[in-house]
Amino acid sequence: MSSIADKTFILTGASGGLGRALALELSSEVAGLVLNARGKEALERIGEECAKKGARVEVVAGPAQAAGGSEALVEKALGLGNFRGFIHAAGVLGPGPVVHELCAEKFREIFEASVTASFEMARAAFPRLIESGGGVAVFFGSGAAERVMPGMGAYCAAKAAEEHLVRQLAAETPQVVSMVFRPGVVDTPMVRGVFNSAGKGADRLREEFSAFKRKGEILSAEVPARALVAILKNDPRRFHGKIATWRDGV
Repeated sequence: MSSIADKTFILTGASGGLGRALALELSSEVAGLVLNARGKEALERIGEECAKKGARVEVVAGPAQAAGGSEALVEKALGLGNFRGFIHAAGVLGPGPVVHELCAEKFREIFEASVTASFEMARAAFPRLIESGGGVAVFFGSGAAERVMPGMGAYCAAKAAEEHLVRQLAAETPQVVSMVFRPGVVDTPMVRGVFNSAGKGADRLREEFSAFKRKGEILSAEVPARALVAILKNDPRRFHGKIATWRDGV
């Protein structure tokens, strides 16, 4: 039996793209899933699909960083029983504009989706996971955290901050396996939005992602979804405070 077979997990960003693929992959492996995303209708649809695959499912619409949002997710997970951890897959890219073109609202949205939500999820979940003997916290990172990419600079900075926050959490709370998962460049609505972006960085950004496409480096969402589930089933602690990529689960 895998280490997640009878457990409950929270998944943010679950309504589309990679989050949706991951929800479906997890639903046949775990006992319970609490699914979160901003859009209620799409979230309810994926919740129904996951329930048909065997998991007990709860859905909670709204941003995880909103007041009380993370606490609500954790309470739902506790209600399903055997709460094991969470996967924070939600994110906002905001492609096209260079940093000084962004409005303050969009800049905050990008950082809140990656950094503030990560903090809020840890703040809500870690005490409960420690009480139960430990757990797993997965945060979606990106190679963008180590690169300068005009047209998505706020996202690069947000991912760098999020990945460092994970290292900090790992050092401070060894009872909870805190890890970064980098899924690669994935064929999702977020990535496809790059090709329709506008702003002073848009042309260069489109060239960058067109090169990924030409080289066959844009993955279907199912590839990293399967890889992450494989990692979770087979000793995720080896990535505590570290970065795992989709290749580590193949």
